[in-house]
Amino acid sequence: MDFEDMKSGIINLIKKAETELPNDVINALKNALEIEDGIAKTQIEAILKNIDLAKKTKRPMCQDTGIQTFFVNVGVDFPQINKLKDLITDAVKKATKDVPLRPNTVDPFTGENHKDNTGNQIPYITWEFIEGNDVYITAFPKGGGSENMSKLGMLKPGVGIEGVKNFIVEEMIKAAGNPCPPTVVGVGIGGGADLSMKLGKKALLRPVGERHNDKAIAAIEEELINRINDSGIGPMGLGGKTTVLDVHIEKAHRHPASLPVGIAVQCWADRRAQMVIHSDGSWVVK
Repeated sequence: MDFEDMKSGIINLIKKAETELPNDVINALKNALEIEDGIAKTQIEAILKNIDLAKKTKRPMCQDTGIQTFFVNVGVDFPQINKLKDLITDAVKKATKDVPLRPNTVDPFTGENHKDNTGNQIPYITWEFIEGNDVYITAFPKGGGSENMSKLGMLKPGVGIEGVKNFIVEEMIKAAGNPCPPTVVGVGIGGGADLSMKLGKKALLRPVGERHNDKAIAAIEEELINRINDSGIGPMGLGGKTTVLDVHIEKAHRHPASLPVGIAVQCWADRRAQMVIHSDGSWVVK
C-alpha cells in the first residue's frame, strides 16, 4: 500500500474543499440571485464571481481557510486503520504549503502558531466505524466567523418544540451579518450539551436543499428557513430576502430534565468535499 499516494489523495481532498464549492451550494446561491435585487443581488453576484475565480485559479475561495475538520467513516475491515490519523495530519501540514492554507491554529494559552494547521486535537476528526473495507473522508474546513456564531441552548423541556424553534430564530437574528450570510444552519436537538453541538455540525454535511427524511422534522426545517429569511438580514447582513440557504436538523434522545439545542453555522462558503480510500490504497476524490 502506497501511503505517500494516499496522503496525496487527502491533500487533493483538502484542496478541492478549499477551492470548489459543491454544486448544491452554487445552485442555491444562483436561486438566491434570481429573487434578490439591489445591493443584495450585487453581493450574491460578487460571491458567485469569487467562487468561479477560485475554481479556475485553484486558490482558496476565502482568506479564512478554516480549522481543518474531517468526518471519517472507517470500514472495520480496512487493513490500515492505525495509519489514518497520521496520514490526515501529515496531509494537512503539506496542504498548508501546497494549496496554500492560512495557518489558523494557535495555542489557546500562549497564542503560539505552529504555522502548519495542526496542534492539540487539530486537525479535528470525527470517527465512525461502518461495515466493509473502505474509508470515506469528508473534509469540512470551518471558518472562524461563522463558528463564532455557534450557540448552545440548554432549554427547559417545558418550552417544547415551539421554544426550540424560537430559540433558533432568535439566535440567527442576533447573529445578523456576522457569519457572512447567506448561511447554512445546522441544528442538533437532544442528547447532551456536547452531542447536540456535534449533531448540529454533522447536520451541515447534508446537501443544501435536502430535507430530513422525517416529514415532521422536514416541515420544521422549512418553517425555520422562512422565518429566518423573513428577518430581512440578507446577504452579508446588508438586507434582502436570503439570510439562510438552508436549515438542517438532526436529533438524539434526551434526558427528561434536559432539552439541549446546538446551533452550528456555516457561511456562504459551505465548503466540503468527499473521498473514498479503498482497501488496496487506491482513492477517488468525488
